[in-house]
Amino acid sequence: MKILLVEDHTPTASYIVKGLGEAGINAKTAADGKTALDYMISEDFDCIILDIMLPIIDGLTLLKTFRASNTATPVIMLTAKDSLEDKLSGLESGADDYLVKPFAFSELLARIKAVMRRKQPQQTQNIIIIEDLHIDAIKHKVTRGGKNIDLTKKEFNLLCLFAAHKDEVLGRTYISEQVWDINFDTETNVVDVAVKRLRNKIDDGFERKFIHTIRGVGYVLR
Repeated sequence: MKILLVEDHTPTASYIVKGLGEAGINAKTAADGKTALDYMISEDFDCIILDIMLPIIDGLTLLKTFRASNTATPVIMLTAKDSLEDKLSGLESGADDYLVKPFAFSELLARIKAVMRRKQPQQTQNIIIIEDLHIDAIKHKVTRGGKNIDLTKKEFNLLCLFAAHKDEVLGRTYISEQVWDINFDTETNVVDVAVKRLRNKIDDGFERKFIHTIRGVGYVLR
């Protein structure tokens, strides 16, 4: 993996580069927006970590210019600007994630892995069968025991996510990233509410329960 780090604060840049190196990730650095843009145009990167407050060209302008070329390289904004308006502005400018300074390197590394995972092509099956549960990904149709189950679009996407990761425990953050494209803490229980509604539709009336809560961790379909 090759990452471009755009950060004008030398100690922060050195700290991140050291951590990435220990994780086996190559990093190239740029301390201003113009140098970063030159690198972005001339080289290919797997991910870009981008500050907002930069010399010459600020991070938001740089990101908008980069996205105008229809480039889909994942970009994580890493900045001290922490208001909701700042986060929304970053995401609307084309960022895939937004992390506020000060930060823990372990969280930055986890977010890098998350945006990379989301950008990987997904192989999907048209028909998924788990015992008496049938999911038709093309027709957006779900049946259990031969009975049709009406799901909203988000509920259907949530069920498909669980089915694709059968027997794997999925955390709330990962679920929110995949189904709602929420990449920072919204301080809401949207995932819990959606899972409860889906469980009511999928499991109620059946002795065999598919969707289970793993307390303090997340949810699993098994």
